[in-house]
Amino acid sequence: MPSTSIISGALLILIGIIGYVFSIVDGNTSVTALIPAAFGLLLVIFGFLAKSNENLRKHLMHAAVLVALLGFLIPAGRLLSQMSNIKISLAVLSQVAMSLICLVFVILSVKSFVDARRNKQV
Repeated sequence: MPSTSIISGALLILIGIIGYVFSIVDGNTSVTALIPAAFGLLLVIFGFLAKSNENLRKHLMHAAVLVALLGFLIPAGRLLSQMSNIKISLAVLSQVAMSLICLVFVILSVKSFVDARRNKQV
């Protein structure tokens, strides 16, 4: 699971950097374009720490799932609240991508937690 956290985090960092660069090119520089990168950085940090510290792995992965859950809920909530007057833009695409990546990470993590629990009981 730490590798999945690192990969998901790297994708979010990439989305944030691309969004920020395009906002500079458009002349509408916005630091908020880096929000996916901030969430991604946390996932990468938790992933690397979990790889290096076996004793804290479970706690770090739960923290990563919490970050990813927030990374899904916040942009998804914004998108749903603006659904009636939403226009396709880089910001909207960035929010959709962030939501999807975080949702997939949460689903994979929950599956991993359930599988680990089942294997422990056997």
